[in-house]
Amino acid sequence: MQLKVGKTTIDVAWGRLDRAIEAWAPVWAARRLQARVGHALTASMGGYNGASQDRRSLSGWNPLNGDADADTLRNLPTLRARSSDLVRNAPVAGGAVATEVTHVIGSGLALQSVVDNEFLGLSDDQADVWQQDVERKFNAWFESTDCDITRTQNGYGLQDLNYRSELERGDSLCILTQAPWARGPVKLALQIIEADRLCNPDRRPNTARMVEGVSLDENGAPVNYHVASANPYRRSGPGALSKLTWTEVPAFSSRSGRRNVLHTFDRKRPGQTRGVPMLAPVIEPLKQLERYTEAELMAAVVSGLFTVFIESESPANLQPSALSGSASSGGAKGQLGNGLWVELGKGEKITTANPGRPNAEFDPFVQAIIRQIGLRLEIPYEVLVKHYTSSYTAARAAMEDAWRHFFTRRQRRAEQFCQPIYEAWLDEAVANGYVRAPGYFASPLVRLAWQGAMWIGDGPGILDPVKEIEAAERRVALTISTRQGESLLYDGGKWRQKVRQLRREKVVLDMADLGAPKPQPQSPAVSPAMRPPGQDGTDDDTEM
Repeated sequence: MQLKVGKTTIDVAWGRLDRAIEAWAPVWAARRLQARVGHALTASMGGYNGASQDRRSLSGWNPLNGDADADTLRNLPTLRARSSDLVRNAPVAGGAVATEVTHVIGSGLALQSVVDNEFLGLSDDQADVWQQDVERKFNAWFESTDCDITRTQNGYGLQDLNYRSELERGDSLCILTQAPWARGPVKLALQIIEADRLCNPDRRPNTARMVEGVSLDENGAPVNYHVASANPYRRSGPGALSKLTWTEVPAFSSRSGRRNVLHTFDRKRPGQTRGVPMLAPVIEPLKQLERYTEAELMAAVVSGLFTVFIESESPANLQPSALSGSASSGGAKGQLGNGLWVELGKGEKITTANPGRPNAEFDPFVQAIIRQIGLRLEIPYEVLVKHYTSSYTAARAAMEDAWRHFFTRRQRRAEQFCQPIYEAWLDEAVANGYVRAPGYFASPLVRLAWQGAMWIGDGPGILDPVKEIEAAERRVALTISTRQGESLLYDGGKWRQKVRQLRREKVVLDMADLGAPKPQPQSPAVSPAMRPPGQDGTDDDTEM
């Protein structure tokens, strides 16, 4: 039927069922017609087809709307458990997390102090001296196990642990605490807490101000973190049967305002309180891919056993016991194996089974699924499977695309984890006189000028060293890059340290006289006394 709304004529589907409903329930029929007109009017005015309820492909798709926490929190326990299981047992899932950690953290993000010396009134030489002194003192703490409350890992190991835990479980906590046993002038220590231990006391339900262990103010900012004494899901080991207790850790210090807890996660939506595992969007295809791979592997193993069938006109003569014995004469049947044979009876023949394994379509299909998984994780296929068989240009494009993702994650890691730790260390070092920084606590701007830093990690790697070095030389020659910047891109090293090391190596070479080889003197003329008899111009029969 056709309806006219203003100057617009709308076609509305009207079938036998609608006519029957109109006859028996005119009010219901009117409501159905109203809904149909609304949908048709929306479509005629240029609405989104993705919101259509009339299309057969979309009619059963009605997801619920909710805020960030409503869409996340109810699924978190299941997502964490499945994510950890995939990381432990599925090669592609474990490889994706390992690749992310290796490229973002690698051997660790190292401090490079960069003070605002112009604002502080320092010369370049004075700034260099101060920066080297601070880096030396910070590294003495950060590169020792004294920075870990468990006295197990150094700072670089804690970077890896924190980020790996965040990717696998959704988020991770680092509590900035004090170590009573600390030997140095700085007592700061770091405590990494797994996501499951951050939960509501006594497992109470969430409220507007208490969300999965995080107390919030009226603006949604964290006030306190409630940390359980052990993992609530622990089933064995020390403390498995003990009663859980909760510790309330203030998010910020009441005296200095310093952050006490570093709660790191990838925040995707406003109002999101807890993070989700990295693999959450691809859990289903990863699990199905694992099952498919196991099935194909088992099929290939079974096909390798070379199963045979014996066809006989008298099946009653085939006894399982006979088939398991040794081969002998008289028509007895032996077990097939290395060097064994079977003497078939009259009317019997062997038929082999061909399961068609290995499956020729296995690899292309798996590659197609992994490409989709890599697309969602922002890791190109070549980088995810570490398979560079295409051209140099294609491999380089994949590496650059992946590096943009890894570099963004590295910057976020430096801002959320590394820099707050350095600032807390520097606060304590300046307060107790271990580091001298005039005006540090007098003004926030002065304090910020002293706290400037860069966090340097491993370089992205080089596919073709000759081409990469030539490109770096041209960028520096065109003044669009610097030697320091190219040094960071090459291997993450500091250019100034390399120059100092080269200077020291040159001194050693000069002292060892291992420079350019010096020209060797010509062989001296042979003296007459050294010539054989008869070759010195005298007779060889001289009187003795």
